[in-house]
Amino acid sequence: MITTGIHGARNALSVGVLGTGSYVPAHVVSNDEVGAPAGVDHEWIFGKTGIRNRRWAKPDEATSDLAVIAGRAALEAAGVRAPELSLIVVATSTPDQPQPPTAAVVAAELGADHGTAAFDVNGVCTGFLFALTSATSMLEAAGGGHALVIGADVYSRILNPADRRTTILFGDGAGAVVLGPAAGADRGVVANRLASYAADRHLIEVPGGGSRIPATAATLAEGLQYFTMNGRGVRDFVADNVPPAIHEFLAAQNLTTADITHFVPHQANGRMLEMLSDGLGLPLDRTWTTYEEFGNTGSASVPLTLDHAARSGRLAPGDLVLLAGFGGGMALGLSLVRW
Repeated sequence: MITTGIHGARNALSVGVLGTGSYVPAHVVSNDEVGAPAGVDHEWIFGKTGIRNRRWAKPDEATSDLAVIAGRAALEAAGVRAPELSLIVVATSTPDQPQPPTAAVVAAELGADHGTAAFDVNGVCTGFLFALTSATSMLEAAGGGHALVIGADVYSRILNPADRRTTILFGDGAGAVVLGPAAGADRGVVANRLASYAADRHLIEVPGGGSRIPATAATLAEGLQYFTMNGRGVRDFVADNVPPAIHEFLAAQNLTTADITHFVPHQANGRMLEMLSDGLGLPLDRTWTTYEEFGNTGSASVPLTLDHAARSGRLAPGDLVLLAGFGGGMALGLSLVRW
């Protein structure tokens, strides 16, 4: 488990969120459309998940295309130019291609292609929190600079249309934040915590296409290129691990969930978020959601939802914002931000 910003004095540099951005593809996919190949309808999907629609990328749209638009919006909101960036970190488990990193494509498209460090992080649905923690720590260590942190995924490319456990859940999208010197010493990223539970790694996986099971005609025929998930196992993992970890994380700051102004969790699905809210004792009216119209957008879900919250005008200076990611690995990521 990695924890930053909790024990001891804060670093001299306070890193804050200077701007946010997001993007979802134009194509709306209804429950009836996605459910037909899986043998389920709108009522079944909505009852199980609370999801009504999701957005899927066009055939000519890749993860980097979504990431660039979200990143550009965050830069505009922050008033930062792309060449001023020290870092571009893209969290994704659906990269454009195995090499180069998708972040390099994003850097080139944004015009940050002369010296800005650009790299990817694969933490599946927790990826954005891993990327945010990494970028925050690097800026603190450097004593300044700006970072663009993006979560982006195109899960529609790795879903088995006939698997009702997975194909109904996921949408495509991207969310981004620009990090830099906070407006004041009492503002910015207060603390981060990352943890992996590797014994449960098989709950979520794409078996084929890597170095262990390279893609062949046989593996494609077997469907090993598709995303798979043990839904019951994931639900149990979240129920058993996420609420205790959040309570412990907040207690280390002498806080409880009552002190949290805004909760921005991974948008796994509506029923799981209701369960999580009950386990935390955190009212749903303080929980931001986007799953109903966008589904589970993987590593994009936390920053996409944060952008919607930020642009609503309801996040006020000094508000405590808790970000929580959880998913494949299995993994958990938490970040506490003083807005």
